[in-house]
Amino acid sequence: MLLSLNQPSQECVIPKHRVFTSGARDLTDSNTSPTPDASLCLKSGSAQDDAKLIPKSSNQVSHSPGSDRILVIMAKAPRPGSVKTRLSSSIPPEAVADFYRCLLEDTLALARSLKNVEVAIMCPLSDLNDLVHLARNRAAVVAQNGEGLAAGLTSVFSRFSGARPHRTIAFNSDSPHLPPSVLEDAFETLATHDVVVGPTHDGGYYLVGAKISYPTLFANDGMGTSTALERLLSRTRNLQLSVGLADSFYDIDIAEDLTRLAAELRLTPSKAPRTAAWLREWELTAEQSDLRTGTADK
Repeated sequence: MLLSLNQPSQECVIPKHRVFTSGARDLTDSNTSPTPDASLCLKSGSAQDDAKLIPKSSNQVSHSPGSDRILVIMAKAPRPGSVKTRLSSSIPPEAVADFYRCLLEDTLALARSLKNVEVAIMCPLSDLNDLVHLARNRAAVVAQNGEGLAAGLTSVFSRFSGARPHRTIAFNSDSPHLPPSVLEDAFETLATHDVVVGPTHDGGYYLVGAKISYPTLFANDGMGTSTALERLLSRTRNLQLSVGLADSFYDIDIAEDLTRLAAELRLTPSKAPRTAAWLREWELTAEQSDLRTGTADK
């Protein structure tokens, strides 16, 4: 079943007929932008009360609007060529976009599984309409100030720090397989530390949390670079902030990460069911392609 932005109820599973070779194109895009729910489209940096970011009706979000715990997913619209670009050397950009949509859907489900946590999505302004449509009232979608991930992270904490401190965590959109307990522990760490950081195995970080805004904390930083963690920790030392570390984990940037995730989700697909389904189809398609070309293992 092929996903497009004007079909929000479909499962994010790759089409069975897609062949994973360079140049394969089979994505149907809508030419019209969805009209966002005005109550969910918010520009970062306003003086509105934080509670206005979260839809109030019980069928929109399952979390307590009075919670002091906020999880903000850093996301982009799942467009070919704009997400997970390092995977495009082995998988066509259209398929990568489908895969990223599944990661994001499962990450949103993971976030909403936590108790007493408000959930939001932070994104570039150009992606706002698409992500409001994808979120389908399950989370507020907030446009960041400025371009790039560093600007997005700065926007998270400037937007969600209000009259009283909130334990706010910015979380990447490609670790839906993270155990929920790691996020719960990260929130608990913020009760006794100024900052919490979740390191990745490649020198970046998959989450960062704080109770108030530190405007210089993320200058020129990015979650996915090999020195991002080192630079972040250096700035926390300069600011004399106490830091607690969450469990080290892996995110999905290159083909080896994809292979590792596929092996994990074969054993426990319930961790990220949409992503697991996509990966099953990906492996099946790759095997069929190998059989046609005669490159399958004998």
